[in-house]
Amino acid sequence: MNLLRRPLPSVLLAGALGCVSASACAAPFAYVPNEKSGSISVIDTQSDTVVRQIAAGTRPRGIAIDPAGRRLYVTDAASNVLLVIDAASGEVQRKIALGKSPEGVYMSADGKYVAVAVEESNSVTLIDAASGFQLADIKVEGKNPEHAVFSPDGRYLLVSAEEAEQVDVIDVAQRRQVGKIAVGLRPRGIGFSPDSRRAYVACELASTVYVIDLDSQKAIASVRAGGNANGIAVHPSGKQVYVSNGKDGTVMLIDAGTNAVSATVAVGKRPWNMALTPDGAKLYVANGRSNSVSVIDTAGARKTVDITVGELPWGVVIR
Repeated sequence: MNLLRRPLPSVLLAGALGCVSASACAAPFAYVPNEKSGSISVIDTQSDTVVRQIAAGTRPRGIAIDPAGRRLYVTDAASNVLLVIDAASGEVQRKIALGKSPEGVYMSADGKYVAVAVEESNSVTLIDAASGFQLADIKVEGKNPEHAVFSPDGRYLLVSAEEAEQVDVIDVAQRRQVGKIAVGLRPRGIGFSPDSRRAYVACELASTVYVIDLDSQKAIASVRAGGNANGIAVHPSGKQVYVSNGKDGTVMLIDAGTNAVSATVAVGKRPWNMALTPDGAKLYVANGRSNSVSVIDTAGARKTVDITVGELPWGVVIR
């Protein structure tokens, strides 16, 4: 495939390359994969409106974006590939073959690696982001892995699976599972403190968030969440943790210092995966059964708007 592109309009180029100054662009974009629509809704986080749609295979699920905001990495569960999409033009640059039923996709903080949880093979595929070359297909113990999330320091991948009561630990350098951490039934969303010392895991059937100490690789606390706890997002300050509750249609705010719930915000139906703006001011929540994204003002712990997107939104990524 020819990757040469025509010069981009200045507005799109600014969005693709990121802000070089405070006045260069006011806010980042949020990208929402819509599993049933086969599209990605692009939200301007300043106006909180959908500004365009990007075609993304037949059944897009997981989504990641590189640190520069130039490329999107999207799993298409229907064709078992990872789509590499130019964020500015919406063009598919590359298709990378995966195992059956790929789901969550995540990028390391340095932009070198992409990790994809592949359900039917019970594995995590590690890909070199620059070349698209598959570096390893790492088997894990948990069945039907959904998320494989890099710690901010890039040392570990924590993997959650639908049929498990543990989080599997992959050493990125060794490219193999090196441990497992006991949690509740059906672990789902995973988030990390900025210093990589803590991980937070939402366990859906336990309706509980487990707090993990990465040094000892043990759960050191648990926080009772709402019904069917699912997505996790950690504030850039590390002081707040957000968990979505699929059954209740709510998002809870957990104080990371006390491990206590400090607020509950009603959102749409079956809230799933979430993302915060880089400054932590807004939380964007994908509501799978409402075909919407709820925006939460984190300072006031209140919902400000519901944004209509495509059908069955899976999650959100913001750069």
